[in-house]
Amino acid sequence: MPGGEPQSAPVAPWWLRVWPGVLAQRCDVDELLDQAGHDATELAANLRDIRTVNRIAGGVATVLRHLPGLVCRVPHGQPVTILDLASGSGDIPRALIAWAHHNARPLLCTASDASPEILAEARRFLADLPDVTFALYDARAVPLPDRSFDIVICSLALHHFPPPQAVLVLREMDRLASTGFIVNDIRRSGPGYIAAWAASRLATRNRLTRHDMPLSVRRAYTPRELAALLDEASVTGATVTTHPLFRMAAVRHPRRA
Repeated sequence: MPGGEPQSAPVAPWWLRVWPGVLAQRCDVDELLDQAGHDATELAANLRDIRTVNRIAGGVATVLRHLPGLVCRVPHGQPVTILDLASGSGDIPRALIAWAHHNARPLLCTASDASPEILAEARRFLADLPDVTFALYDARAVPLPDRSFDIVICSLALHHFPPPQAVLVLREMDRLASTGFIVNDIRRSGPGYIAAWAASRLATRNRLTRHDMPLSVRRAYTPRELAALLDEASVTGATVTTHPLFRMAAVRHPRRA
């Protein structure tokens, strides 16, 4: 108004400002979980939170949705062998074994992680499952021959790797899998960030979870970026699909002989 105080432009709500700005580009800040030397109790609580998120927010369901299409290509006369890369505390291997028992399909799973601390938690969580073995592997360079497993899985972990390293992970998955692989991860989006921020404040007091859950969305790839990573890794025969609750999957299907 003439002669009055200058009026500032209306400020958009923070959740509208976050969407195009912070999330336009992938963030490369490390999560606390990527560091070593955690307090054992705090780490165990964080891994429990991750298992809960995977169960409620579709991480386990996304893997199990795509699994049958690969398992059916493995001859019935032999157990299905699966390598779970960056396995965390082992919720995916437990879900795989439960699925196999329900479907009367013998399955052997190797749970692997690059962190001795996290792998120790997986051993404790999966101690009752004789069909699961454990290995300390870096997902970027697994010291095993080509086609060592029928299926390779990487769940809720690819976003921990910047693009050049994510390409290495995808190449290793392609190399190690004789039938196919499944990448299951969160996808970067404004609503996903808001949901992660809110859940981390309402559902837990764990310091690692409260820091890492929203950050993981900022570090996540979009479906288009994941497709570009697959191309850079020279992976053929893969498709990228989106799933509810801000999930996505990349599945490399069996190749013709």
